[in-house]
Amino acid sequence: MELQFSIIVPVYNRPQEIEELFYSLTKQTYNKSFEVLVIEDGSSLKADEVVKKFCEKLDVTYFYKTNSGAGDSRNFGMRKALGNYFIIFDSDCIIPPNYLVEVEKALRKNYTDAYGGADAAHQSFSTIQKAINYSMTSFFTTGGIRGNKKSVGKFQPRSFNLGISKKAFEITKGFSKMKIGEDIDLTFRLWACNFETQFIENAFVYHKRRATFLQFFKQTFAFGKGRPFLNKKYPETAKITYWFPTLFIMLLGLSIVFLFLKIWIFVVFFGIYFVILFFDSFIKNKKISVAFTSVLTTLIQFLGYGLGFLKGQLFKN
Repeated sequence: MELQFSIIVPVYNRPQEIEELFYSLTKQTYNKSFEVLVIEDGSSLKADEVVKKFCEKLDVTYFYKTNSGAGDSRNFGMRKALGNYFIIFDSDCIIPPNYLVEVEKALRKNYTDAYGGADAAHQSFSTIQKAINYSMTSFFTTGGIRGNKKSVGKFQPRSFNLGISKKAFEITKGFSKMKIGEDIDLTFRLWACNFETQFIENAFVYHKRRATFLQFFKQTFAFGKGRPFLNKKYPETAKITYWFPTLFIMLLGLSIVFLFLKIWIFVVFFGIYFVILFFDSFIKNKKISVAFTSVLTTLIQFLGYGLGFLKGQLFKN
């Protein structure tokens, strides 16, 4: 099958981000044509003027619609797309030059109707963004499943860097109306329809994520809150590991209480863990400031996800 790529980008009040994304798309080494569809999801800060700047360099189409969420905007774009394989990016991504080349190479070698890729930190990212990227992708925090490590078992693509065939979209109807975890929900429905997914290691993107600690906390809280609903909807996918961030925060709190009772052993274990995080981040990022911040963002990540998961667990009905 001759692959025809259509890139779908939902955007909401982020014209400055999409300009960086578009600039990176103009640098693709892929020598075949591809289209780009921007779906403006009811933004008050429109990206139409930014899109116009790239009309001569990219085959780009701009759509404006009422606000209905990222998942529905992606579906809107896939219904309008002319290609037979859709690639979905978040607006806060920067795409490496060889991305499309690597995707086509991987799909020709091992075709699947869906794939996902990793995210990495670009050298232009701020200290907080680099630290957040470390916390979200490190083996010592998430097991590396969102980084550059091939996951054990089936891979669950994430919507910031996801590909899906037109056939798979038409059968699954794309993203559900879920506001949180809609990409994981789509993966489970793809599997239920006997579509395969894969992790393409070289198809990574530079994902900016959130720029402040508070934004990152809110994001991880939402991730945690959504997981119990997915576990309830797909009970066969529930894992004990989803409880780990909640248990981590609870044990950390207990260790501080024990510290006042002059029982040091539990604090020592946490101290060793944070030292490991510090040195691992320093080795990867080569900056002490990023290493220190990585310890803080990991705490925020566990706190946000752990509390969100607990709330979702209590109110999932």
